[in-house]
Amino acid sequence: MLVSVVVGTRPEIIKMAPVYFALKRAKLAVRLVHSGQHYDYEMSKVFFEELDLPEPDSFLSVGSGMPGQQTGDAIIKFEKEFTDPKPDCVLVEGDTNTVLAGTIAAMKKHIKVGHVEAGLRSYDLRMPEELNRRLTDHASNYLFAPTEDSVKTLKSEGVWGKIHRTGNTVIDSTMIYLPKALKRQKVMWDVPWGNFVLATLHRAENVDNPATLEHMVRVLTDCPLPVVLPLHPRTDLRLREYDLKSRLERSDNVKLFKPIGYLDMLLLMKNSSFILTDSGGIQEEASSPVIKKKVFVMRKNTERPEAVRAGYAKVVGTDSKKVLAELRRFVANPKVTFKPCPYGKGDAAAKIAKILAREL
Repeated sequence: MLVSVVVGTRPEIIKMAPVYFALKRAKLAVRLVHSGQHYDYEMSKVFFEELDLPEPDSFLSVGSGMPGQQTGDAIIKFEKEFTDPKPDCVLVEGDTNTVLAGTIAAMKKHIKVGHVEAGLRSYDLRMPEELNRRLTDHASNYLFAPTEDSVKTLKSEGVWGKIHRTGNTVIDSTMIYLPKALKRQKVMWDVPWGNFVLATLHRAENVDNPATLEHMVRVLTDCPLPVVLPLHPRTDLRLREYDLKSRLERSDNVKLFKPIGYLDMLLLMKNSSFILTDSGGIQEEASSPVIKKKVFVMRKNTERPEAVRAGYAKVVGTDSKKVLAELRRFVANPKVTFKPCPYGKGDAAAKIAKILAREL
């Protein structure tokens, strides 16, 4: 049986790496397909190297573009990719345009679809990811839900596919790759402070809005602890476009990094005092038994309520005054009690591979 494992962005590569190897161990034939949605070297190829993945069997070079154009181009290219050889199942992960395009192309060719990380909802239709994940869930044959919350969501929506609670494969990745990351400390040599905050920004609703992005910049420059910010290419572009990057460059409170690899990101998470982000995946990674960091989420909502209930994440919005007040309170009293990781024990990939080996 042939399984096509589809990736296109950094989080997908990270979360699908354990799945790829688990499928191999289960003696299933695997074809690794990269859409090319993230086409920068730092945002793609470096992750394959660090995660010990082989070069993709196919690279579709979808690249950038308007969301509809990018999705449509990807559907056309996936349809050709899934023709020869025709897989028995296409596995997608998450909520990107790559995910939706791969799903639609597979459906049109009557190929079964498995959705890794199914059932997440923000209920915020400003986010393109919300539309992608909803449509993918309702088109999938196998729904690999990370938590009981996501299982309940899928059941309440009446999805047609088979639902399996597996945990989240990102926990697998943190546990597999953190020991490798700890053997290399180079990124930490470039951090000028002992106590620091790790920040990441990339969400369209934050960085594409000049007023919101200005609030983000104020949070970083006025944060009660110094901030390390690896710059996502999209964020870098918008900071320049809105004439905000110079404020970060002049600030003694902010250290800017170019896009970094996964191992360096694990090290920064592990060594930070806390994390400030609009990322969904980092909320999960921070709850891993080998990371365990407090995350302040600069968004109006989150599709990871389990991380909030378990004490790892707190949604603080995007108003700089309110965010800074929350950060100052935490720095003054950083004591926190974490519940066990809500996203599993690091065996999600093995569960997914076992299910597919039985079902296909």
